[in-house]
Amino acid sequence: MPALRRVPLPSSTSGAEAFVEFSRNPKAALKISPSLLILGKSRSARSSVSLSIERHYICRRKPTYVTKASKDPLGSTKELRLSDPKLDEKDQVLDPFEEMKHRFLDFKRQRYLENPVHYQNLAQAQAPKFMVIACADSRVCPSYILGFQPGEAFTVRNVANLVPPFQHGASETSAALEFAVNTLEVPNILVVGHSRCGGIQALMSLKDDASSSFIKDWVFIGKSARLSTKAAAGNLSFEMQCTHCEKESISGSLLNLLTYPWIEKRVTEGKLLLHGGYYDFINCTFEKWTLVYRKGLEGGSKYAIKNRSLWS
Repeated sequence: MPALRRVPLPSSTSGAEAFVEFSRNPKAALKISPSLLILGKSRSARSSVSLSIERHYICRRKPTYVTKASKDPLGSTKELRLSDPKLDEKDQVLDPFEEMKHRFLDFKRQRYLENPVHYQNLAQAQAPKFMVIACADSRVCPSYILGFQPGEAFTVRNVANLVPPFQHGASETSAALEFAVNTLEVPNILVVGHSRCGGIQALMSLKDDASSSFIKDWVFIGKSARLSTKAAAGNLSFEMQCTHCEKESISGSLLNLLTYPWIEKRVTEGKLLLHGGYYDFINCTFEKWTLVYRKGLEGGSKYAIKNRSLWS
């Protein structure tokens, strides 16, 4: 059993004592520095405790951790940092947020502080020109590749950039659509697909007897694109079938948008346009088109494509 020893704290702590547990494990020793344990009066009815515990390891490759108890009423948070000076540089664990911090500060200096009026206006309200539905793939960042600035695009990203039909019920995508169309009254909706989409590959790989999963249930929304791809490109390689389906699913999502009554209404009134986009990150090209929906179009169809272009 570990031993408990009473350690008197400085007089500033009004005679309080701390219990320190010493492990019998020869490889580790636990100590609390009196200067690190402070018991003070709380500004509220509850006391506030700031606790720092430093654990030192004799083993060379084991780092030093610093653990701090949070004052947050929701619970404690642990802060761990590598601080063992004996570790070589190559052994240090890099903080993934350090570069993010510098990027944010660069944004603040070069963008935010250079145009304070614009960002103050954005703080009051938003009026985006686009609602963008894109894939969650880390290689596809709509704001980066299309140059959207803060306030220009209300964006939702999901697996395979799919739009479920209205009958599908509630989802984060349908909730975003409802807010963007009915509250923000965006004039454009852009569905962005891309090359080598893992979600489309999962859709094209589905087996009828496969067990249920979140991914399978979600990508099954694109089943009509899968069927049309099998019919039109079933004799091609799997990779080429996936490429075909990536574009076919965008068209399917555009048609699914029209199953929402309030979207169909605004499109019919000419207040909302629906667009498709395909980003090929292998060749760095972007294909764009607009879906026309109108009853009584030539040939009896309600749908047509216009303004198709390839940016390369």
